[in-house]
Amino acid sequence: MKRTEILKISFIKSLPILFSYLFIGAAYGILMQQAGFPLLSVLLVSTCVYTGAFQFVLTTLMASGASLITIAVTAFFMNSRQTFYALTFLDDISKTGRRKLFMVHSLTDETYAVNCTLELPPEEKREVMFYVAAFSHVYWLTGSLLGAVVGQLLPFSTDGIDFCMTALFVTIFLDQWEKSNRHFPALLGLTVGIVCLLIFGEGQFMLPALLLVSAVLVYDNSRRTKEAEKA
Repeated sequence: MKRTEILKISFIKSLPILFSYLFIGAAYGILMQQAGFPLLSVLLVSTCVYTGAFQFVLTTLMASGASLITIAVTAFFMNSRQTFYALTFLDDISKTGRRKLFMVHSLTDETYAVNCTLELPPEEKREVMFYVAAFSHVYWLTGSLLGAVVGQLLPFSTDGIDFCMTALFVTIFLDQWEKSNRHFPALLGLTVGIVCLLIFGEGQFMLPALLLVSAVLVYDNSRRTKEAEKA
């Protein structure tokens, strides 16, 4: 597959991320500006931290003078789910050579969701994964900078703008549901997520939900493999 074709596929696949990152990134840039941080801080955090939701929390932590330990622990718990995402593409990422560190750094909820939809030969898939990650990082940087520069000049309220992230996940979920003949993982994720939300609360449910879902899916996959071997 030619480079131009790979770039075209990558760009098309990244379009849902483009529309969400521009708005969410702009909201983040506005928040940083309102908190009194300069444009350079917005650029550095969006380049080096690049964690979406945690960047919003980080703004509050920095503005309140939180310690580095507090920031580090919060970052660990808020982004621990990325560990599970990486396991899905462990083989692909390990074969990206010099791009490996960037692929690890740029793995987000949105790039993971898009990568799960890729149905390409291994080599082309890894290329598309890289360019989707690169495009997405540029989208986030662009949105953040736009928000920091012109956000306060907008003549309308930006309250609720972060809901477009939720809308993106719902759209991807429905797309995967229609493509798959087996809905057990999706139903399991929904059920466990709701139960953990009720038990642990909004701020703590993600990690236990991921652990439970991963454990059940690993067991189910092992059981199905054994049954297939016996058959």
